[in-house]
Amino acid sequence: MNELISIGAAAELIRSGASLSLAGPESALDQLPTGNWIGGTIPYFMVVGGGTVVTEGKVFATDLSHLGEVHIACYGPDALAGIVKNAPDNGFSLTIIPAGGQCHQRYAAEASNNPDAFLKPTVGWISGVHLSDLGRICPKVYDGRTATKYEDRAVVAYVGLPADKMASLEIVNLFEPDDGDVLRFSETSFQVRECEVNGERVDLAQYLRSRGLDHGKLPLVGDFAGAHVNVSLQSIDDAKGLVNLYAPVFPGVDYHLAKPVPDYAGAFRARLAEVDPAGVVLGCNCILNFLYGELEGKAIGGVQGPVTFGEIAYQLLNQTLVMIRIA
Repeated sequence: MNELISIGAAAELIRSGASLSLAGPESALDQLPTGNWIGGTIPYFMVVGGGTVVTEGKVFATDLSHLGEVHIACYGPDALAGIVKNAPDNGFSLTIIPAGGQCHQRYAAEASNNPDAFLKPTVGWISGVHLSDLGRICPKVYDGRTATKYEDRAVVAYVGLPADKMASLEIVNLFEPDDGDVLRFSETSFQVRECEVNGERVDLAQYLRSRGLDHGKLPLVGDFAGAHVNVSLQSIDDAKGLVNLYAPVFPGVDYHLAKPVPDYAGAFRARLAEVDPAGVVLGCNCILNFLYGELEGKAIGGVQGPVTFGEIAYQLLNQTLVMIRIA
């Protein structure tokens, strides 16, 4: 099972002993009983046949029971290295972290520095809220073993696979770096005042405005040994002269502005049409893609899952669609 279901159906699954990953509004997740599940708050979902929808009265359930042994864990900001340390030798770590807290910031800044980070698949998402509730309600995650919700902890469902199965992560990223300026940053940070552009120190906010990018639709694209990792622009704080980002930039990485994508929804449909749905356990898509692509009600392929405040594929990602596949 990997679909949007009623609160009652989710409760029945939990009581039956199923191991689950759940996503839904806080009002829905609050009604669920204890069991072997993790959860995160979000009201936006990709569903087959209905495109991208917004709901307040349902939860998205991914049944992990048939894949192998499932163990639940919960980590605070100082213990996030345990996500990888305690991962199964063969399997994956399905991880949910609430947006805006220390866990979010520290995982984003520190995950890729773990020497074992890319040896075992960590996949998941950043929980959020309805966009109308931003700044008013905090995102939550849930440890279903006690049905307890947290504003600043990471919950993990460790899925151990049988020897004849293997987990792999797949990323759909619409963005490619342009062929222009090279941006470099001096420190790991979610907030930036200055950076180097082609070796010259500049005010980043002024530079982005001069390029017409203060709206934030196009991310920066970092080159991580050939892999393209997006850093999305959240806002420009003119009073403080800071550019706020949804993920940190890192020193020693070359960044470019992204090439424009003229048709967001069309581009997603085209890319997802190339995806073989066989073996895909779960997918999650960025809320910025939902917004800027105007995806509500638009079918974008056969991948189902939450629309999130960030995606996890070994490290924090922005403006991507992430899938976990078992083969």
